[in-house]
Amino acid sequence: MKKVQFTETVLRDANQSLMATRLPYADFEEILPVMDKAGYYSVECWGGATFDSCLRYLNEDPFERLRNIRKNMPNTRLQMLLRGQNLLGYKHYHDDVVEKFVELSIKNGIDVIRIFDALNDFRNLGTALDAVKKYATPRTVASGCISYTQSPVHTVEKYVEMCKDLVKMGFDTLCLKDMAGTMSPYEAEHLIKGIKDAVGDVPVILHTHCTTGMAYMTLTKAIESGVDVIDTATSCFSNGTSQAATETMFYAAQQYGIETGLDEKVINKVNDFFKPVKQKYVDNGTINPKSMATDSQALVYKVPGGMLSNMIANLKDMNAMDKFDEALLEIPAVRKDLGYPPLVTPLSQMVGNQAVTNVLVGERYKNISNEVKNYFKGEYGIAPAPVNEELQAKILGEGGQPIDCRIEDSKRTGEDFENAKKALGDLAESEEDLMSWICFPKQAEDYLKFRKENREKKVQYTIEEA
Repeated sequence: MKKVQFTETVLRDANQSLMATRLPYADFEEILPVMDKAGYYSVECWGGATFDSCLRYLNEDPFERLRNIRKNMPNTRLQMLLRGQNLLGYKHYHDDVVEKFVELSIKNGIDVIRIFDALNDFRNLGTALDAVKKYATPRTVASGCISYTQSPVHTVEKYVEMCKDLVKMGFDTLCLKDMAGTMSPYEAEHLIKGIKDAVGDVPVILHTHCTTGMAYMTLTKAIESGVDVIDTATSCFSNGTSQAATETMFYAAQQYGIETGLDEKVINKVNDFFKPVKQKYVDNGTINPKSMATDSQALVYKVPGGMLSNMIANLKDMNAMDKFDEALLEIPAVRKDLGYPPLVTPLSQMVGNQAVTNVLVGERYKNISNEVKNYFKGEYGIAPAPVNEELQAKILGEGGQPIDCRIEDSKRTGEDFENAKKALGDLAESEEDLMSWICFPKQAEDYLKFRKENREKKVQYTIEEA
């Protein structure tokens, strides 16, 4: 019997896409033991924007959040999304930092580490992959991930070669990450068949979004073509900029006689639990109606769900939602100028922010972000296609050339950790605290001060009560 397994995304990408990752641990703790019995291939619960959001908005320790999920879900593979040499931030980190982060992720409960590079520059995956293999447990899976997009330089043949390269590197599984939901059923069929023919028994995973309305058709065609695992979201947190619904895809697979390993009663209980949770965030405006809609124009501007929800949040904060449509139209132009990078973090934020800036300022590239400047300097890797020469000359100077090497400088080993110790002093109680500061210095320091003040308040309250 044909088998397709499911990765449930409600704890990470589904809520990241619909509500900019504002879902606190307390809102889902109660359902975790139930989810542990569902029979998922994995539950994506960490990585991506969760780390930043925990520190910046939720006053949570991201590592403690992970440990608590692990404690309540001992039987399910926990999965994270890792941006290669970027980790979870917006710059490249040194090899010793990448290795320690992977070690701490596995130590605190992660089983499946899905590793990608925004530019598909595989030189930026090697350190993380080596660390996964070094600290692996019997449950650890290293999943090599390709950022999927369409452009004049992105072809089926190119993606098949990329998958062969990832297998040679030593990845256990392969994932196509269609972050903007632009993969069509036709593309899925040719991609999955081509990849399966090229890599044999290596499991292939498809991650897509409902942004354009393609997801259900694309996933169905991928299943017909031999995909092994699909990413879905419990139905009340599905659709729009999120993933296809878990229960719907389960129902369809069941009718075709496809084994999924899922327990229907359990996945329905999971959805029933999250219904009032979602409604709370619809009622308070955290979930914007635009995030829940289908927009076929995304086939043009290639905007992923998380990028769209964050762009909406940022424009609302600036009282500039009237510029939303204009900013969307600017995104393809900026993307072309940057050599058609896949719009996935951090490049999605870089391209999106630059597009918004161009529109708000009223002049293209009058103000250029430091991240875009560093991109043109080559600090994120090699662009898929030639960049805008005029813009490159403006940033690098006439005749200036980008770096063509991996940015990591091994001579600086240990420096980041020493800086973290000096900056935090007694606020840091663990390697995890130091790592949080290295990834997000201001946000981590603010959180750790909040943690210390809260503890002191609790002690004072206890003394007064006594």
